[in-house]
This record gives sequence, C-alpha cells and structure tokens, in this order.
Amino acid sequence: MTPHFGLIIVGDEILSGKRADKHMPKVIELLAARGLSLSYADYVGDNPARLTATLQRAFASGDMIFSCGGIGATPDDHTRQCAGAALGRELALHEGAAALIRERMQDVAREQGVAYEPERADNLHRLNMGVFPQGAEIIPNPYNKIPGFSCLGEGGGRVHFVPGFPVMAWPMMEWVLDRYYQDHFHSAPQVERSVIVFGAMESSLTPLMEQIEQSHHGLRVFSLPSVDHPQYGRHIELGVKGPKDLVPAGWSSLLQGLHSIGANLGPELVRSL
Repeated sequence: MTPHFGLIIVGDEILSGKRADKHMPKVIELLAARGLSLSYADYVGDNPARLTATLQRAFASGDMIFSCGGIGATPDDHTRQCAGAALGRELALHEGAAALIRERMQDVAREQGVAYEPERADNLHRLNMGVFPQGAEIIPNPYNKIPGFSCLGEGGGRVHFVPGFPVMAWPMMEWVLDRYYQDHFHSAPQVERSVIVFGAMESSLTPLMEQIEQSHHGLRVFSLPSVDHPQYGRHIELGVKGPKDLVPAGWSSLLQGLHSIGANLGPELVRSL
C-alpha cells in the first residue's frame, strides 16, 4: 500500500509570523511530481513537551513524515532530544554524522586559510549536530554536509528529520523520497474533477454529495464555496477525487445529479493529484 505522507514544521518563528512557512507548498510539489500526496501537516513551536508528544504520534502512526527544523545545536533546538524522548532511546554521536561534520569543519578551515583544530571548543560543540537517537540513519546534506537523520518508531511511523533551511531541506527530502519510496511513485494515480456551480447553497447539494460517496466507494466528494472570486464571483466548486480508474463513474453520477436538480453549471476542472 502507498504510505500516507505527513509533515511537521518546527519553530516559534513560524507560529509568531516572523517567518513564513515555505516547506508545505514544496513538499506538496515534490510529492505530486512522484504521483504522491500530502495527507496532513502539523505546526509546533519550540516547546519540548509539545514537540515530544507530536513526534510520539508520528512514530506510532505508521506513516512517512518529514520534520523540518530544530535539529541544530543551539539552546532553542530541541528536535533531536525530543525525537529520542518520543522513541524512548538514548542519544549518541553517530559515527557517520561525526565524520561528515568533521569534513565540513576542515572545509571551512581551508576556505578561511586557517589550521583545522579538532579539539577546539567550538568544533567539539559542532559535533552535537550529529547526536541522534540510537539506531538513526543519516540523510546526506549536499549543501554543507551536516546531515539530517531518519528514525523508525515501533508503531511503524518513519520520521525524516531535516533542517529548517529550504536550501538544505528540499534536496534532502528529494533524496529521501527517491531512496526509500520509489516503489510507490505513480503506483496509485489520483485525479480530481470538479465543476463550478452558480447560485446554489451547500445545504441543497449535501444530499447529492452523500449519495455519491455512498454509491462510489473509494471516492471523496468535496465542496469549496467562494464569495468573492475575481472570475466567477459567488459560486461553489463541487467535485470528486480519488483513484484515476474510479473517478469517471463518480463524476458521471455527480453531473447527472446536478442536471436533475437544474443546477447552473460553469466550467469543468480537472487536476491530477
């Protein structure tokens, strides 16, 4: 079965509005390019107890989840520690991560024209970015070599932890998808078909929507009302979505139902999910 994909965005700066989240639109884009879709997203601030609870649910979910942010080594970065607490595992320096971090420190020293001092206090502190829950697997970072990590929970949820910086996170997420989930690419194509309905109330369309879902198992019916659309004005976009092979029959039933109640229909829309 194709796994459900989720997203966790970590950081007070997102919830306060200091920074706008760019990850969710990109994750939707990356998944859609591979015939996959995002099932849900959680936003959580830099609160260890709340973040731990969020990750506990993720590890118990059986889903595949990206977690963006908070994996650095400053006092406001709690994600690595909360992942360990959520899994009930001790944290330890990952040998592969440590090697990559040391490579990065040597690169920086070379770029600055100074000697690399591995035992210098700040360099030792940087190794904390490679301290992960035991059993973690690293995610390579093509931008600066400082890796992310993946952990599998007892409930089957696999969480892939990447930095909050898009320039690092996005290629790392692509690497994860292409490495672990290629077998699911385009395995269950999803389609959405809808029509613009003018002058109708959602309450009058609800019986038809319920009928379609009861008669066409595996499909979902949706209703998106708008009161100030620049092109269509006040209207409802009504449609069905689901597996590509099931949508045509449900769509036909929806159109027949709309015609039977004399609905005033506008343009039809089709979108691959």
